[in-house]
Amino acid sequence: MITAGDFRNGVTFEMDGQVMQVVEFQHVKPGKGAAFVRTKMKNVITGAVTETSFNPTAKFENATVERKTMEYSYADGDLYYFMDMETYELVPIDKSVLGDGFRFVLENMPCTVMSYKDKVFAVEPPTFVELTVTDTDPGFAGNTATNATKPATLETGAEIKVPLFIEPGERVRVDTRTGEYLERAKG
Repeated sequence: MITAGDFRNGVTFEMDGQVMQVVEFQHVKPGKGAAFVRTKMKNVITGAVTETSFNPTAKFENATVERKTMEYSYADGDLYYFMDMETYELVPIDKSVLGDGFRFVLENMPCTVMSYKDKVFAVEPPTFVELTVTDTDPGFAGNTATNATKPATLETGAEIKVPLFIEPGERVRVDTRTGEYLERAKG
């Protein structure tokens, strides 16, 4: 059990059957009346952020969110299979759980699988990935306005904007959180 008076950033707890994570908290002691804890919290499963005030003695169940590194193996329809690196067990995860950043993930890439009470609710791809550009238009000489970009298709099928000098076959680093080109891959 945890009380609202013990809240700190990052603490996860169960409230009304939902798993919540404290994003911000503030202990308030007004001149008149009882103290309270103003809390900004995020629903870990849906991502919704809410603000609520609690009595500092309010009690909640601790919620332990398990984060496990698993390797993406293959897809079969709407099921994506991840291999547990310790037990070599394949875990099927529905496509709806994957999120937008998963479009940059290749087979055999490690991902962080997050679950609560053995129910997977999110898959985090690596923050930065190196992928090969499979298709892009050639850059034109003289077409060099500041930060000029062109669309490029990566080996995963995802499309991003890259600078004009990038050619098909080159490897690029991509930030999976924003889907932005970062730099040419080294080596």
